[in-house]
Amino acid sequence: MKAEIINPFLESARIVIEQVICISPSTGDLGIKNIEIVKGDIWIQVGMTGQLTGNVVFGLKETVALKIVSAMMGGFVITEMDEMGKSAISELSNMISGNASTILYNQGVNVDITPPKIVSPQDDPLFFSKKALSIPLMMAGIGELDIQVMIS
Repeated sequence: MKAEIINPFLESARIVIEQVICISPSTGDLGIKNIEIVKGDIWIQVGMTGQLTGNVVFGLKETVALKIVSAMMGGFVITEMDEMGKSAISELSNMISGNASTILYNQGVNVDITPPKIVSPQDDPLFFSKKALSIPLMMAGIGELDIQVMIS
């Protein structure tokens, strides 16, 4: 896994979050880590096919997801992660991944993305035992969104 592969996702996430949530996120430290199962976390998986294959996983605490969804809905306070909330947070992941695939295409790398899906340990226990290239984005007043890339 090459570290520069995460850059299009990082650039895209900054742009999308600034546009949709009106916050400029800061970047944490890049590292390789295991995807860890933590109660109360939400994981959204977007697959990549083409010249690069694998998955991009967006991980965040449910409390952070609720704040993001609230911001996406114009400040309307969301108190539980219902189907509308799950759809909104999945769409944010879709927008980031779609934007990143356009950046990659402009760099000469042809990729397609799969629709986002919320994954849980019950769905695919082996998925949660993999290593990923990971970088956290910190959003003031909201929390942290981890972008984890498992692409080859």
